[in-house]
Amino acid sequence: MPHLDHDRLVFLALGETEADATETTHLDTCAPCRAEMDTLQHVAGLGADAQGLHDLPDPPEHVWQGIVAEIRAAEALPALPGPRAERSADERPPTDRPGDADGAGGVVLAPARRRGRWSRWATTAATATAAAVVGVVGTLVAIDGSGPAPEPAPPQVVLASAPLEAYGETPPDASGEARVFDNGRLHLHLANLPDVPGYYEVWLINPRNMEMFSVGVLGDATDELLPLPPNVDLEAYSVVDVSAEAYDNNTAHSGKSLLRGTLTG
Repeated sequence: MPHLDHDRLVFLALGETEADATETTHLDTCAPCRAEMDTLQHVAGLGADAQGLHDLPDPPEHVWQGIVAEIRAAEALPALPGPRAERSADERPPTDRPGDADGAGGVVLAPARRRGRWSRWATTAATATAAAVVGVVGTLVAIDGSGPAPEPAPPQVVLASAPLEAYGETPPDASGEARVFDNGRLHLHLANLPDVPGYYEVWLINPRNMEMFSVGVLGDATDELLPLPPNVDLEAYSVVDVSAEAYDNNTAHSGKSLLRGTLTG
């Protein structure tokens, strides 16, 4: 009795298609195909269960460093020899188990090519699944603190800072704080910004000539980190401005400033 094609079993295990009556009958009566189907469904289930883990926080840097070290160590290993030539029937070890040969016990083994193909697929799938599990476990260990404590991050040095106050017609309870770190990032802590139909944008302004450039767009978070251009002159461009902008394809400042403050430090 011919076995079901491996690719067909993969589609059935993934739920991409449904088995017809002939395939259902074959799976009910063929132990090798049923076992292969069960294994494929198990691997597919592991992959489906891992889909809900995308909301986990990113693992700390030392986890990625460990992964890179393992990959480099594996690359340094000597290459494995190629597959040995198939031995002749006279060189194969004898066996007295019933059913190992066609007609000996009414059992016909799947062709060697197909078994080898499934072994490679299973090894790849199992390796990928194990890698995903190790990554998740490493992340959870880092979260619950049971693993080795990561190296503390170096403290950020504040080069300049400014309190941000309501500007123009902005409600007076709107406020914020701007800090420039030595790593070239601008940290903004904002509170009570009024709702706007468009979006918020951050600017640095030269108060002497009112020249300005955009630092970036704010999201919905109360704290934002925005990269500053390299070698920015904070003595000249000392005013931090948060504006309300419209979706009008106009890259210039709208003239509707919500918060402003002058950097010192």
